[in-house]
Amino acid sequence: MQAVLQRHGADPHALVQMLRELQEDLGWLPRDALAALAAALKLGLAQVEGVAGFYRFLHLQPAGRTRVLFSDNITDRMQGSEALRADLCRRLGVAPGRVRDDGLVSVDSTSCTGLCDQGPALLVDHRHVITRLDAQRVAALADLIEHRVPVAQWPAAWFEVHDHVRRADVLLGPAPAQGAALQAAIARGAPAMLAEVQRAKLRGRGGAGFATGVKWELCRKAPGAEHVVVCNADEGEPGTFKDRVLLARHADTVFEGMTIAAHAIGARRGLVYLRGEYRFLLEGLQAVLQQRRQAGLLGTGILGHEGLDFDIEIHVGAGAYVCGEESALIESLEGKRGTPRIRPPFPVESGYLGWPSIVNNVETFCAAVHIALQGGAWWAGIGTPTSTGTKIHSVSGDCERPGLYEYPFGTRIGRILEDCGARDTQAVQVGGPSGLCLSAFEFGRRIAFEDVPSAGAFMVFDRSRDMFEVARCFAHFFAHESCGFCTPCRVGTALVVKRMDKLAAGHGSRHDIDVLFELDKLMHAATHCGLGATACNPLRDTILKFRPAYEQHLKSLYFEPAFDLNAELSIARRMTGRDDAGAYLEARE
Repeated sequence: MQAVLQRHGADPHALVQMLRELQEDLGWLPRDALAALAAALKLGLAQVEGVAGFYRFLHLQPAGRTRVLFSDNITDRMQGSEALRADLCRRLGVAPGRVRDDGLVSVDSTSCTGLCDQGPALLVDHRHVITRLDAQRVAALADLIEHRVPVAQWPAAWFEVHDHVRRADVLLGPAPAQGAALQAAIARGAPAMLAEVQRAKLRGRGGAGFATGVKWELCRKAPGAEHVVVCNADEGEPGTFKDRVLLARHADTVFEGMTIAAHAIGARRGLVYLRGEYRFLLEGLQAVLQQRRQAGLLGTGILGHEGLDFDIEIHVGAGAYVCGEESALIESLEGKRGTPRIRPPFPVESGYLGWPSIVNNVETFCAAVHIALQGGAWWAGIGTPTSTGTKIHSVSGDCERPGLYEYPFGTRIGRILEDCGARDTQAVQVGGPSGLCLSAFEFGRRIAFEDVPSAGAFMVFDRSRDMFEVARCFAHFFAHESCGFCTPCRVGTALVVKRMDKLAAGHGSRHDIDVLFELDKLMHAATHCGLGATACNPLRDTILKFRPAYEQHLKSLYFEPAFDLNAELSIARRMTGRDDAGAYLEARE
């Protein structure tokens, strides 16, 4: 306890970090330990317990001395993760989600671990990843756990994480020389560097696509004693793993981009929010930061320029998808529950500790480095006039070559499918569950903010897949990840799961599909943040484009009802928002 407090200066804003580190030592968070921590930080016990209870990687009850979490993304399921988990539980004599009676082990599932290109995958003790699971590895894993072999002595090959860069362009190509972009930015001066980012028309790569130059300028002009640069490395959207590879291969470029941003807005403090599932990257990232400090690229008087002071800290998340939303991320950085804030004010006005802050994605900071080197006009010449530059796609699912593919914006969906070796594809989920589900007749569309926007995920489903089950898996994900703050999301996502499970069991009717539409409409309009507003996106898309996948679940107990034009038009209105013949035909198609 004393070591943890000393390491963080007994700062209450580091509460999440202290809880995480305390659990690494104790295995779980006993109430007496939380009480001692609360007293040392001068916080109430209820507040500390409330924070610990929010994050799924923190345990208020005893957990197994070895904690195994299987990744439960749809792509892991497609590769047999559920059968492998059941096999491990059988071998170890433990029920899923429970601790074995002797306390040795617990086995459970977690959301996507960002290893979709080499799944099935799992986490061990929230800090080690095992990839490419199969029956042989599961059998060996059970034996090692049963014989209490320390994780450090397990086969090294199990922990190998491959980058799988299949097509590189600007961002995934050779890394720029260390410090070169920062020197170019300093030589230009802060206002000119900001102008270059605006000239580039760079838009955020985290999904929302807000203009980066506008965000930086608003923050620069906002009054405040301090300004802060925050890197959002919490890519929790299922099917996305591009930031994992950028942090593994181009961490120096990411940190250089943050330093360029700090120079442009006048910041002295930088924070990286690293998702808990990427804990295995922490030591490597810390080493890169230390090397940059030794090279004079971080710290006081960077590159000999008096007054140019900037340094970066890394905060590790504790398992909460909602913390990918920028205001929830800031709440977590401040040692609180990751509940999204009411906006305005926006982070550029009042962010971390109330200071003006910019929050940008890992990929966005990498792009800023290349803009500093080559200029905004060069970047604007790539892609489309509205969507400039390149975009990295995390491709997984039914294809021969999963991995990362970088293309200029404006690239066809079909081109990506051809390059990754997809065959007989019926659907692609672009941008993760909160994005768009595209059917085969849409593969001529293009990745661009003005056509098909994407946060990076590109999940491929061939014609052997049941798109109802895909949507059902995503529904369970959103219900599991709801922060519970607002009733429409907390209750709405649970009701969606209830209806989907009812259909899956063969007990549903067309009325249940109508109810699902009504829930989508309510949640889209009434939830506190984007999680609830987008939770029904895959549901809406799959009903519209793959309705037979839903209707086949009605046939076991229900005859097809007689054609009812009024009912059909009612459904069409709900699906399209229009009241005309074209809407009906579109809905039926």
